[in-house]
Amino acid sequence: MINSKTGLPPSRNVVRRQLSVVVVSVIALSLGSCSTNAPSKTLDSQAPSSPTPTTNHELQVVTTFLPITQFTKAVAGDRAEVTPLLPANVSPHEYQAKPEDVQKLGKADVLVKNGLEMENFLEDIVKNAANDNLKVIDSSSGVQTIATEVIEGKTHGHDHDHKHDHEHGEKSGHSHQHGKYNPHIWLDPKRAIQQVENIRDGLILADPAGKDVYTANATAYIQKLRDLDTETTRILKPYAGKTFVAFHDFAPYFAESYNLKATFLVDVPEENPSPDDVKRVMDTVKATNLQTLLTEPQVGQDGFTSLARDLNVRVSTFDPLETGTPDALQPDYYLSTMRKNVTALVGAFTKQSTQSFLPLWTPPMAVISQSVGVRF
Repeated sequence: MINSKTGLPPSRNVVRRQLSVVVVSVIALSLGSCSTNAPSKTLDSQAPSSPTPTTNHELQVVTTFLPITQFTKAVAGDRAEVTPLLPANVSPHEYQAKPEDVQKLGKADVLVKNGLEMENFLEDIVKNAANDNLKVIDSSSGVQTIATEVIEGKTHGHDHDHKHDHEHGEKSGHSHQHGKYNPHIWLDPKRAIQQVENIRDGLILADPAGKDVYTANATAYIQKLRDLDTETTRILKPYAGKTFVAFHDFAPYFAESYNLKATFLVDVPEENPSPDDVKRVMDTVKATNLQTLLTEPQVGQDGFTSLARDLNVRVSTFDPLETGTPDALQPDYYLSTMRKNVTALVGAFTKQSTQSFLPLWTPPMAVISQSVGVRF
């Protein structure tokens, strides 16, 4: 090609630029002709392959001690983050708040508690957290309770028969550390069902969008609790009316639910059994032909071992589920532990080899009049 103005052939660079324009034009025409058959692949118009992650805040739930954590995890599932306030191996009776515990409540959306003055430490922590948006679920709301004075009266031979329906927010001036009502409602599967229902309803109020999840999870766990209750009723039916002796006063709800009678060696907040306590237990064992004294995993065995040796009965374990190992935080741990408790209780009513349940080491008899070393 000759330039009409100069009469010279064009330079190689010019030829290259002209060819580039032609090539680009051809490519553009080709793409245009295919546009109706294939989508554009430009970055600006590319549709995402999955929904954009939401920025919704995950519900932050703080629970108090072991059974409350188990029940809440069962209801919340993966919908909410559940954080225990107390380590699994720390009892509510021994808990001492730390600054990080206050911070947990400061960031939480929901606090779930047992209620019935089991968590007397909460008032100060909640106040210091200064979280005006914190919602509190009292799992004992509406649950039928047994007054502490009734338990004490029965233990000392004065059989009163008063029960109360606990309502959320009820206050008591009773000086007993466990308050006006015995707080161990979680040890009765029937009452545990009501606690799960209260937790479900509270989480739905805090997170309405999660209603279906919380309802389905609660329904599944409640069915497990009903199965546990049915099984326990069947197993303990032959022992109706019998008395068992536990270390402290954690068993009245369980005993009432399954037509049993429960007494205990040490009353809260006492740490040591008095001579009258020892005599009362000895009289009970002899009168009822009881075969086993039921201690707790972490306390009471020393005192009961001496009594058992003197009375020629065994020492076994009934776990009130106030503490446990880290795996105890899982919901099914409650179910398996309660089944073990029922097995231990049957053993308390049936005659077996005494040696099979006694500890390998036996402290001197004088231990009964000394400190048992139990903290409440």
